[in-house]
Amino acid sequence: MKRHVAAYGVTVLVALLLGVFIAYPLGSVLVESFSVSNPLPLPELREMTLDALDEMEPENREKTFTRWVRKAKPRQRMEATAAALELIGQPVTWDRKAAFDKQIPAAEKAVAALDAETRARFDEQYPISVVMLHKRISLAFKIKSKISKAEFDRLRSGLRRGFGLAHYLSVVTERRLIKAARNSLTLALITCILTTSLAFAIAFGINRGGIAFPVFVRYATLTPLVSPPVIIATAAILLFGRNGAFTKEFLDQTLGWIDADVTNLYGFSGVIVAQVFGFLPPAFIIMDNVLSKYDGRVEEAAASQGADAWQIFRHVTLPLSQPGLIRTFILCFVLSMTDFANPLVIGKDFPVLAGILYDEITGFQNTELAAAIAMWIIVPAVSIYFLLESIGRRKRYDTGNSTGGPPELPVPRPVKIGLTLVSLAVISFILLLYGTVIVGSFVRLWGIDYTFTLDYYTSKESVAGFVSEWVGVQVIWKSLQVAAIAAPLGGLLALVLSYLVERVRPPGASIMSFVSMLPAVLPGVIFGIGYIIAFNFPFGMEELALTGTMAILVINILFGNIFVGVLAGRALLQRIDASVDEAAEILGASLIQRFTRVILPMMYKAALLGTLYVFVHGMTTLSAVIFLMSPDNKLASYGIFSTAIGSYYGAACAMSVSILLIVFAVMGVMALFEHHGPVWMRIGNRQPNRGTVT
Repeated sequence: MKRHVAAYGVTVLVALLLGVFIAYPLGSVLVESFSVSNPLPLPELREMTLDALDEMEPENREKTFTRWVRKAKPRQRMEATAAALELIGQPVTWDRKAAFDKQIPAAEKAVAALDAETRARFDEQYPISVVMLHKRISLAFKIKSKISKAEFDRLRSGLRRGFGLAHYLSVVTERRLIKAARNSLTLALITCILTTSLAFAIAFGINRGGIAFPVFVRYATLTPLVSPPVIIATAAILLFGRNGAFTKEFLDQTLGWIDADVTNLYGFSGVIVAQVFGFLPPAFIIMDNVLSKYDGRVEEAAASQGADAWQIFRHVTLPLSQPGLIRTFILCFVLSMTDFANPLVIGKDFPVLAGILYDEITGFQNTELAAAIAMWIIVPAVSIYFLLESIGRRKRYDTGNSTGGPPELPVPRPVKIGLTLVSLAVISFILLLYGTVIVGSFVRLWGIDYTFTLDYYTSKESVAGFVSEWVGVQVIWKSLQVAAIAAPLGGLLALVLSYLVERVRPPGASIMSFVSMLPAVLPGVIFGIGYIIAFNFPFGMEELALTGTMAILVINILFGNIFVGVLAGRALLQRIDASVDEAAEILGASLIQRFTRVILPMMYKAALLGTLYVFVHGMTTLSAVIFLMSPDNKLASYGIFSTAIGSYYGAACAMSVSILLIVFAVMGVMALFEHHGPVWMRIGNRQPNRGTVT
């Protein structure tokens, strides 16, 4: 038991971190989605206002109270009159929905019609009604130091928090939300079909020898995976927007075929293009993994039984690919439903639920409705998942414990030509988009002045007419700093968690593993909202608030992407004989010594993968961190998004190119480090110089 004390101590610490920084924020979103704020009843609001006035100094209270009542404007007096009448049990006789210029004289007439006794009761309630309706916020700030934060918030808002389904119901009752939901579903379905089809075609061609230069096609397809989220939408605007090089310069001004102000890629079609090519890399990874794993001898056996190429594809390849197709479809569906950046950049007047969610938080701080929308977004994805899973519930997709490699069957020439054309079209378009971004970063004003300039890499003062704060590469260093802190910590924590789950196996190990996987299956936007709710006033202690700090960005990126390192670490540990660890323990090695000197050197590739994944997402992620940034802690991904919305495309391109260069440089260093192995392994394997025997 003694030897497990250290391991269990580390387990408790890791479990606490996972609970606080993953489970707690996600649980907060669920709770917040049911939270409903209703106006306090007038009698309760009156008592709360009177209690607050009692907290003021008597002399200052009388003077301030009198001033507030005396300076009330006509509309405020009318509203206070209605409230005072309700407080004394008198009906409001005028139409409260009428124009204010009609309500004001009607209120004065109603007061004049009161009898003496009722008028005395009215005069007693009227002054407090003015304060409780229109000066309550000022009153709250005057006594802020004398009351708790909960009392301050309640006094300032005049709301009572409860629980209900109001925000969930608003998604299916409010016209703007119904329209956005319909747009989101339509967009997601079309994007999923197109992206899944392209990913399957390219993966099939690469794994069946149907595409020339498969290595180049694979890496070119994966390029958007390490780029900022709206870079494709930005490039599409530069090429096919109102001032696009293709639409305006070529089709409009040169050929005169279209009017670029009318015919362009803005709107629904633009969002489709941006999402399809943005989601293609993760979709391709899934399909590539599926098509490269199952035993090709199954297809060869079908051919030996007389099946032609179409029959093999229809009755063998597609059914065996069904699990990958389902997961690819669901992944793209979730990504599309939670994507607010591309619709806002290139969609223009095309509202989607994710865009409304973004507006509700950034514009109105309405976290309750935003949380409910976030939960609604998951419902269609989960529903489609179970629907598609039910299709193949009774089917088996296992081709055996061993693999015979890809089938040796030749791909029919027409199919090979078609796959090659599709892959070349996709790769050419991706390269065109990224080439446009590079060129756009060196152009003074796209569509007007194509003069070469380096201004967007330097300072905004040198760019004429530029009014955005985002220019130059200064903001890149903040992103680099955040990612550089989160990446090694995330890689190390992932390995520690993997070691605990696979080797120590303490009670609750499966729960810890499940919690670490939650950010992988839930949209990043939910994780970001969770951090807003959870760490603005964590556990009721204002001193622990992380909102607006760099720490909350580091922690969000770290725990939001730790799952890759955990998966890689557990997979590697399952292939390493546990007797190696046990032998070190028998020889007296402590837990830390076993981990650092035995396990870590053997797992350095998993550590590099986990570290690299956290770093890349730290440099490029937007959906989660966009809600967590402050004026002093802004990341380049948000800068690109902001400048793209503001049509400052040169600045957006310059920041995108800078991020790509940094990410590729770090990936190169990681690849070099992986090839040569960690320093401590080379030192540990170095043989001592025993001299020369003569």
